[in-house]
Order: sequence, then C-alpha cells, then structure tokens
Amino acid sequence: MASVVGYSARQFGRALVMPNLKPPVVSVQMALAYRSRILAALGPASASFKPYMTLYLTDQTSADEVRAAAQSEDILAFKLYPAGATTNSESGVTDLRRCEAALAEMEKQGVVLCVHGEVTDPQVDVFDREAFFIDRVLIPLRQRFPGLRVVFEHITTSQAADYVRQAQEPIGATITPQHLLFNRNSLFQGGLRPHYYCLPVLKRESHRLALLEAATSGSPRFFLGTDSAPHARNTKEMDCGCAGCFSAPDALALYAQAFESVGRLDRLAGFASHHGAAFYGLESSSETIRLVRSAQTIAESLPFGNGGQTIVPLAAGQRLDWALAN
Repeated sequence: MASVVGYSARQFGRALVMPNLKPPVVSVQMALAYRSRILAALGPASASFKPYMTLYLTDQTSADEVRAAAQSEDILAFKLYPAGATTNSESGVTDLRRCEAALAEMEKQGVVLCVHGEVTDPQVDVFDREAFFIDRVLIPLRQRFPGLRVVFEHITTSQAADYVRQAQEPIGATITPQHLLFNRNSLFQGGLRPHYYCLPVLKRESHRLALLEAATSGSPRFFLGTDSAPHARNTKEMDCGCAGCFSAPDALALYAQAFESVGRLDRLAGFASHHGAAFYGLESSSETIRLVRSAQTIAESLPFGNGGQTIVPLAAGQRLDWALAN
C-alpha cells in the first residue's frame, strides 16, 4: 500500500476504495480500519486526500450492517462481486436472492450498490459476460428494487453504455482509462501482454468507440473510475496471472489523451470531477489540479514493496502528450 497509494493521492482529492482484499472488507469496523491504514501509509499527504470506503456484499450481509454503513460519512457504497468474477471475489454473492434483506435496506437508506457486471456461468463466452449480466442480473435487480442507486462499474461494452444511457434513474456508470484507450488487440501485440489483462476484459474496437462516445458525451450518468489494480510483476507474468491494470500513476493524463482524441477535452472536468460527486451526493471539490501539454514516456516499471519487487503500469513505455503539473 505504501508503494502505490501516493500515486492516487497526488492527482485525486478523494477516491472510492474497493473492498476485495484478503480477507474481504465486510463490516463497517473493517472498512474504517482499512481507511486508517490508508491514511497512515500516506503520512503528511493524507491531509489533502479523502478515502471513501465500500463494503463487500456477501450472501450473509445483514440489514443491520447496511444501516451501520449508512450512518458513517466515510462509507458510500457496497460492492457486488459475483462469486469468482474477478480478483479476490471468491467470497462474492452466489445468489442475489440471499441478499434481499440487505438490498431492501440499501434502497431504503439510499446506500449505493456498485456492481461488477459479469455473469460467471462457464457456458457464457468471456467477451459476452457483461451483456448477459445486464439481462440476467441487472434488469431483474432494478425491477425488484427500482429506487436502489446503482453504479455499473468499469463498463466495457456498447450494450452497457446503451443500457445506462436509457435506463430509468437512479443509475450511473464508471469507465476506466484502459477501456477508453485500448481494445482487445492490445492483449496480443507481439505476444501475450499480461499487463493489459483486466476484468472485465478489453473488448473489440466497436465497444471502445462506444465507451469513448459515452464518456465524452457530457451525460452525468458516466464518470471516472480507474479500477486501478496494483499487482506485482511476478503475479502478472505467470502461468495464471492476476487480472488488473495499474493506471494510478498517470490516470488523468491517460483520460486527457482519450478525450483529446475525439476533440472533447472541455468535457473532461465534468467526467472526472463533477458527475460522480453528484451521483454520490457529494459537493464538487473546490481544489484543482492542472494538466499541461508535455510529452512524457510512461515508466517501464516502478518499485513495489520492500522486497525488491516491481509493478508495471498501464501502457508502460508508451508516449503520453499530457502530464500532471507539479
């Protein structure tokens, strides 16, 4: 944590921290303890950074835990991971019917449900899991709980963008820099490229273009969510490597690159700073950062931990036309 949290704090005034640790963050007590560890790792830099926490939704999550979370100003959401869908999701939900009481209380209390939107049915092609999730899980869920505030996290397909654009309120969606800038060809250029492997996986070019249109449309339903995932190099470059892209060091410059590619830099501030805050009921930050047009090359690797390990950032070695001003 001490190796990576500073990259986020340098360019973001706040972050929504995901709960898929080992063990998962399933209670208010665990979430607040995790928050304290984040701030301790930042040291003096913690004065300008506010981590908001999420709780891991499980088959055993109680309505009482939802009420306790709703009473904490430092906790904004629960996260739904279908069991086996992504990194450390083994404790995820096996059947949403087991979460009915918790979901009903979330709807009542106005607590946001963030969802990792993929089915885990082995019969469904990995590139189709998000589209199936919409039909099999998300639409029925929102029919049962129409007032539940849902964030469809890190969407990757035109189907997801279309659904969020047209669905009844209250719903929003986050989009990562890798899904705006890269398609699934990036996984195989010159060989297998594990540092572009994330879940949901990168999709074909038509989906990337649909996401870029949604992100830069100015719609308040779409907002920034990096899904930045730090995994040591040796856990990515192995026979069964981890899913996740580490975008935190250059996240805003990567987003600027994407927005500029379609001539819509003027809409980056809304996507990055205002839409998400409004959905979560937070005021927009009064502080600013400044991006400057300055060519830079993304680092090939960065130190990770005290054991001599390294971490490879998203798009390592590639040129960026933007940089965060000091």
